[in-house]
Amino acid sequence: MRRAWSVVSGCLVAGAIGILVAAPAADASDSHYVGVLRDGGQWEADVPGNWNGTLLLFSHGYLEQTAEDAPDPTTQQYLLDDGYALAGSSYDQAGSLWALDSAVNDQFETLAAVEGTVLPAAPTRVIAVGQSMGGLVSALEDQDSDGRLDGALTTCGLVGGGVNLENYQLDGSYAIAELLDPSQHVQLVGYETEAQAALAAEELQQAAQSAQQAPQGRARLALASALYNVTTWTATNLLSENTNPLIPPQTPPAPNDYDQQELEQYDTQYAPGSIVLPFIQTGRWSIEQAAGGQPAWDAGVDFAQVLAGSPYDDEVKALYKEAGLDLNADLNTLTDDASIKAQLPAYDSLTATSVPTGKLQVPELDIHTIADQLIPVQQENYYAGLVRAAGSGSLLRQAYTDSQGHCNFTSAEIIAALHALEHRINAGTWGTEADPNSLQAAATALDERGAAYIPYTPGTLTATNQPFDPNTQGYTPGGIISAGVP
Repeated sequence: MRRAWSVVSGCLVAGAIGILVAAPAADASDSHYVGVLRDGGQWEADVPGNWNGTLLLFSHGYLEQTAEDAPDPTTQQYLLDDGYALAGSSYDQAGSLWALDSAVNDQFETLAAVEGTVLPAAPTRVIAVGQSMGGLVSALEDQDSDGRLDGALTTCGLVGGGVNLENYQLDGSYAIAELLDPSQHVQLVGYETEAQAALAAEELQQAAQSAQQAPQGRARLALASALYNVTTWTATNLLSENTNPLIPPQTPPAPNDYDQQELEQYDTQYAPGSIVLPFIQTGRWSIEQAAGGQPAWDAGVDFAQVLAGSPYDDEVKALYKEAGLDLNADLNTLTDDASIKAQLPAYDSLTATSVPTGKLQVPELDIHTIADQLIPVQQENYYAGLVRAAGSGSLLRQAYTDSQGHCNFTSAEIIAALHALEHRINAGTWGTEADPNSLQAAATALDERGAAYIPYTPGTLTATNQPFDPNTQGYTPGGIISAGVP
C-alpha cells in the first residue's frame, strides 16, 4: 500500500520553489516531501531511511494530473524498501493534458529542488523513469541530460513521438471515414471542444461496428486498423496502468488466422464498450490545444507505400481477396482524396516539444508489452532506427513482455529492467543483463508469478513515410481551426 503521510505546517524556500515538508507516518526513518514549481506545477519526493544513493526521477503518463514519483503503489513500495529515493512532478497543468511543452523542464526543476533541499547528500546516480507519455518525457530527458542523468528507463513509452502519433491515428480515422462512412463527413481534425472530438469518435465507432457485419466491411476495417497500428491480439481496454498481471493471458491468433486477427483488432478498438477510439480522438483535441492548432496531415501521403511497410499487410491483402475487393483501388482512393494539411506553427510546436532526436547522452532501456492498444509496440522499432541513425545505437536496449494491454507490467518486470540498466551504468557495457532470458530470470527471482519477458522484434510502425513538405502538406495560418478538412 502507498504510504500515508501527514503534512506538517511550514515551508522551506529554495529560490522560487516552495517546498512543503511532510512528516513520516509509520516509519520514522522515511520522509515524504511535496513542493510547487515555478510554473505552478507540483512535485513530490519520497526518501527512505536506508537510501542507497540512487534517485529515480519518474515521469507520469498522459491522464495523470497530480505529481507521481512511481509507476504504481506496489512498485513504489518495492523501490522504497530497496533504498531508492523517488521524485516526480505533475508538469504544468494550466493547459492541455499533453504537457510536453513543460514536462522536461519541470522534471529537471524537480531534480534540482530535490537535490538541493530534501536529500541528505548529493545522489551518486540519477535515473529517469517514464511511463507511457512519460516514457517520451524520459527519452527527451536523456537527449537533454547534460550531466544531470546517468540513465533512462522507459516503460510502454510513446518514443515514436507526437508527430508520428498524430499522423498514423489520422490515417486510420481517415480510412474509416472515407471508405466506410463517406456520407457522414466526420470531422477528423481541428477540434475546438472536447465534445467535437467525442462526437467524431462515436461516428467512427458506429461506422466500424456496421462494417464488421460483412466481409467487405471487415476487409476495409482491417486496412484502417493497419494504418492505426492496432494489435492483432486483443488488449484490455483499461486505461489504468501497471495492473500487475498474474493470470496468464489468452492465446493469440495463429499467424495465418487473418479472420481472427481482424476480430481481435475489432474487439480492441471498435467494439461496443471499447474506449480506445474515444481516447484517440479526445487525445487529438488535447494535442491540438497544446500545439496551438492542427499539426497532422494526410495530403501527399502515398497510402500504398504506407501499407507496404505494415506488419499487417498480409492480413489486409488476404481479407480483401476473401471479400472480392480491389485493395489497390481503395488505396488509390485514399491517396487521391487526402487533403488535410498541417498548420505550420502547430507542426513546428509539436516537433519542438514532442519529437525525439534519437541522440542519446546516457544509456537507455525501453520495455514494452507486445500487445499495447494505446502505444503500439511498433513505436520501439521506429525509435531504434532513429537512435541508430543519430549514432547512439550502443546506448539503447529494448525488451518486450508477452503481455496484453498498455503498461501492463508487473513490479518484478520493472525492477529487473532497472537493475539491468544499473548494470550498464556501472559496467559501461550492457553485457547480457538486458537480454530477455536474463531479464526473465531476474524478474522471476523477485516474484515467481510475475514475469513474461520473451525474445521479440516488433514490426515496422505504419506511419506517414514522406518527409514533411510545407509546400504540399502544410499551410501557414495559426490557431485552432473548426473545419475537419482545410
